Order: sequence, then C-alpha cells, then structure tokens
Amino acid sequence: MSPEQTSAFNPAKTQKIVHTGGMKLIGSVIAFMLLGVQSQAQDWRTATRDSAHLAPTPQEEKGAVVQVYAARTVSWRGYFAVHSWIATKAKGADHYRTYHVIGWRVKRGLEAVRIETDIPDRHWFGAKPDLIEDLRGAEAEAAIPQIDKLARDYAYKNTYRAYPGPNSNTFISHIIRNVPELKVELPPHAIGKDWINQADLVGWSESKTGVQFSLFGMLGLTVGLGEGVELNLLGLNFGVDFMRPALKLPMVGRVGMTDKP
Repeated sequence: MSPEQTSAFNPAKTQKIVHTGGMKLIGSVIAFMLLGVQSQAQDWRTATRDSAHLAPTPQEEKGAVVQVYAARTVSWRGYFAVHSWIATKAKGADHYRTYHVIGWRVKRGLEAVRIETDIPDRHWFGAKPDLIEDLRGAEAEAAIPQIDKLARDYAYKNTYRAYPGPNSNTFISHIIRNVPELKVELPPHAIGKDWINQADLVGWSESKTGVQFSLFGMLGLTVGLGEGVELNLLGLNFGVDFMRPALKLPMVGRVGMTDKP
C-alpha cells in the first residue's frame, strides 16, 4: 500500500462514520429505491446509450488510458446488481476499445466476450456508469496489452450465468486479478465477481493486498488491506472497509467514504 493509502485511515473519521452510518444507510436505501424505480422503468430499447462524459477524449488525452466502469444492469436485475466493463486507449490512439461480456450473445450463438471500438463511458441502457479505476501514462501502457490478451484468452467465452457466475463481473474481476497495475476492487453488488478464475477455491483479492476464499461465487470471505473484510452469502456481499471507512452492502453498494479513484 502507498503512504497515501496508509494515512487514509483516521480514527476520528471512523468514529464519525459509525455515528452517522445509520442515517447514511437510510438515505442511500431511499435514494437507491427512487433512482432504481426510475432507471428500471425505462425500456432498454429506447434508453440512452450516450456518453456520461467521464472519460477524456483522445484529443484531450494523448497518453494511454485504462478505465473500469460499473453501472446498474438492465431490467429488474438492476435492483440487485451492476454490470462492469473496461475501456482502454493506447498512447497516441484516436479511439477507445471496450471490453464487455454480454449474456444475450451466448444465446445467439456468439462469444460472450465483446471487444470493439466504442465510446468508453456510455450509459448502460439508461444507467449512468461510475468510474471506479482510472490509469494513465506508463501504468496504463503496461496494462493495455495484458488486458487484451486476458480478454481474448478468457476461459468462459461461450458460457454465461447471471447468477452466481461466470458473468460480466466475473470477466472484469478475472482481468483485474491478473493485471498488476489494476489494484481496484469491484463494488459489493457486482454479483459474479467472487467467481475466482476457473472456480478456484482460493485466490488473491482483487486489490492484491489480501486473500479470498470462495465456493463457486456463492459462499466466501475476502480479507485484505484494500477490501477490508467482505462476506459473501449466496452471492450477496456484506463488508466493512477500514482503510477508507465504509459499509459494503448488497443491492445498495458502498456507504461511507468513496473508493478510488
């Protein structure tokens, strides 16, 4: 962990989080319900797929860029989970490349993995994405070829299970776990992220600062400096982040200090 990350733990802030956690939790649940009803009521066929303006344009940023996004998934599933993806831009490139796993592609006889030139930060059928990782410069340059190879060699190209995985979050988690430059963790409601590699029982945590035990993404425990403590019960994650004080809750996500970036 960097000195900045280590110094982020502050007892006074932790006490404040505990004292106000109940109100924040209630507020988050209410906001989630209100926004969720609005978002999930949209018809995916007419919902916006416009840019959320979270990524720099190739004209603004000439260097390499790697970004990880998560947004509420489509229809009723959006009440419970998010869909995650990765966008990359090589140094000097005039476009972004995006990496997704899409369930309906398998039903149509296509590979689940979709790699294409696209807008990096599109709304996910009406749901505004959250930027959860943003690499630039040398780190991004080193990460891009690794991301591309891992995506093309993904073991579950022709398999998709929304619950408990392997799904889109399994795919992105697999890439995160195997690219040293990516030290981010997916949000607690990224169902499928706890399916480790090829259904391994034990592995490094996504932040690479701890260890994870998981039984087919259904039952598990993660302990790490980056993640804190996270318990997976039937695909629903409950946890506490001590480094950046926050609660981790199913459906709602993170309540407390924001995670990086």
